[in-house]
Amino acid sequence: MFELRFLVLEDHAFQCELAVRALQRIGFCHVLRAADGGEALSLLHRHGAVDVALCDLRMIGMDGLMFLRKAGEAGLVRAVVIVSDLEPGLRRVVERILVLQGLQLLGSIEKPIRFRPLKRILDKYLALSGVSIRHSPLHMAQPSEAEVKMGFERQEFRARFQPKVQLQTGESVGAEVFVRWVRDGGSVLAPSVFLPVIERCGLLDAMFAELLDQGLATQKLVQSRGRHFHLAFNLNASQMLDPELASTIRLGLQRHELSAHGLTFEMTESSLIAASAVSLENMVRFRMMGCGLSVDDFGVAFSSPGHLCHMPFSEIKLDAGLIRNMVQENRYRTVINSALKLARDLDMSVVAKGIETEEQLNCLRAMGCEIGQGYYFARPMSSVELVTWLFDKGQSVRWQT
Repeated sequence: MFELRFLVLEDHAFQCELAVRALQRIGFCHVLRAADGGEALSLLHRHGAVDVALCDLRMIGMDGLMFLRKAGEAGLVRAVVIVSDLEPGLRRVVERILVLQGLQLLGSIEKPIRFRPLKRILDKYLALSGVSIRHSPLHMAQPSEAEVKMGFERQEFRARFQPKVQLQTGESVGAEVFVRWVRDGGSVLAPSVFLPVIERCGLLDAMFAELLDQGLATQKLVQSRGRHFHLAFNLNASQMLDPELASTIRLGLQRHELSAHGLTFEMTESSLIAASAVSLENMVRFRMMGCGLSVDDFGVAFSSPGHLCHMPFSEIKLDAGLIRNMVQENRYRTVINSALKLARDLDMSVVAKGIETEEQLNCLRAMGCEIGQGYYFARPMSSVELVTWLFDKGQSVRWQT
């Protein structure tokens, strides 16, 4: 059985039983259950934190909103699946609250809980966590600084690539680069486990340089086989404060004899709110080198078109939450259409991330979105797996028809 720990917070006994049985059917046996927020907090304080809470919101006593705030502040819950029959507008606001509270929102499910939608959400959570299904990311001990430094010496921090696809033709045109810690023995750790230690050790810049080198080596290999292939890397606010960042990128490109036009650097909207002069200098340097700049998770914060006017961006990357809800709710399609029009008017490209279904793909195609990525096409993979996927008939063509 799996070792992930769950809490089902539901005041209706029958609905609670359905949720527990669905989890057990998937294979999860460590499940706590509670009928109100106060009882749930007591259980967690007695038995320890859980990885995922399936949480109803409307309850007598302490409701789900209050419980999630208190549990989040105490570090008793890592991720949340909202189980509610709230109307879509209110549910969207609740989702926004959870993001602001720092909780990982996995998705929303209407009552009664059904096996397949729940399994789909949890499968995605396990894949994004980047850990073995038998290891709970919450209960993994945070690695020590000595272990992290040893990991660097052993070159255990490895690049993973999620392909980007031209939506009209199905051709893969590039990939986003992620990092995973592949430890001795085969266990794989997600960034959420080790990045705090990396930052505490002052090794974030070193890790980026290593990731960049691995990414460029893979890009060189793909392009040597006659295929143009673009790469995107994520940068956070602290990295943008490094005055040597542009030099690191330039030297990497020179070492691999590659063009800066094949790189894009993604920054979240929230990291731009208090952008310093050094950050803006780096952005200008990137653009002068020929690199692209992307506003990541566009639409998840309170998006300001002003950022696109006074910062040198070349791309908008639509938040996965917009894509997830676009088929069911017209307002999400309206936002996406507006973003696409804005990008066209500003001569910017658009990437849609989080594409998981054929319906989402067809909707984006009809709107004129050109590039996308998501599990519908491929999960993040190693360099060897990527080359196989691209050249050895591993690449699925199911979306091309």
